[in-house]
Amino acid sequence: MLNNRIINTGICSYGMSGKIFHAPFIHAHPLFNLSAIVERHRDESRAKYPDSKLYRSFEELLADKDIELIVVNTPVQTHFEYAKAALNAGKHVIVEKPFTVTAEEAQILDDLAKEKNLFLSVYQNRRYDGDFKALKDVVSENLLGELKEAELRYDRYRPGHSGKDHKEGDKPGAGNLHDLGAHLIDQAIQLFGFPEAVFADVFTMRKDMIANDYFEVLLYYPRPFRVRIKGTVFAREQYYAYILQGENGTFMQQRSDLQEARLMADEVPSLGTWIPTPQGHDGILHTIINGEPVRKETRSTMGNYMDYYEDVYQALVNGAPNPVPASQAVLTMRIIEAALKSSAEKRVITL
Repeated sequence: MLNNRIINTGICSYGMSGKIFHAPFIHAHPLFNLSAIVERHRDESRAKYPDSKLYRSFEELLADKDIELIVVNTPVQTHFEYAKAALNAGKHVIVEKPFTVTAEEAQILDDLAKEKNLFLSVYQNRRYDGDFKALKDVVSENLLGELKEAELRYDRYRPGHSGKDHKEGDKPGAGNLHDLGAHLIDQAIQLFGFPEAVFADVFTMRKDMIANDYFEVLLYYPRPFRVRIKGTVFAREQYYAYILQGENGTFMQQRSDLQEARLMADEVPSLGTWIPTPQGHDGILHTIINGEPVRKETRSTMGNYMDYYEDVYQALVNGAPNPVPASQAVLTMRIIEAALKSSAEKRVITL
């Protein structure tokens, strides 16, 4: 018989991550209680979540004996310190991506959680995007035959500074590779496993910027297969986010999941379908099926980040697998470090 106990949860910050990706889902899930929110100087959370406790510091949140799960969604430079303190306080923990600044920090946290028999998960919500799920289906169903090449992109048009110093300033862990690259690397590992080697070009395109805003990373898998991940802030027109080339054909998928846009428009998520699938197509499949060439336009269904929190709940309460265990995030951090080293030294880094 399944246990339906309530998980009291606190979030460490009420910036964009807290407002868009965590608080709405914790609040809307019937088996989570958004027990507390940390806002150091403002009271913005009171309008939507007046029943949650308002804390002014992480230390106050940590001292709350009623809280079972803490979401560390502060700047990446604090992830290691906060997650370590929460684990040492006996709390289960979700950490926003990128997990940590370094692979060493990631491994220390993974080891600590295992030592204390506590739940530690990384919020890789892009696994729950509908467009990525469409790509995953093509791979799992072997619709292209033996794969030869894959390209995964995360492009934006942001020629100016975002104002977020922890992402674009002169700090460890800042930069587009840690920020958006972490999504793509995680997806590549999910689809194709851990690569044998890395070759990368990572640098800053924008004027008067310090942190990297461009990356191109080549992941070496056993021949005849290669994976390229890429991100830029100078893409005013949309590329296909995912391109797969196989022995029998090609699949191309646009980045089309609407969850982030709907959440920013204040839509309330739910366990069920809360975003209808739009009309029209967002992908192209051109391959051979049953010996016959097939070319068709495809349409991905919308994803649901609530599925991540449902998976977390089932892991915490009913013994289901951790949806994004820290050990997987360690692998992502190892590739990020290898890519930075490769770019600096202009050579292939063997993993």
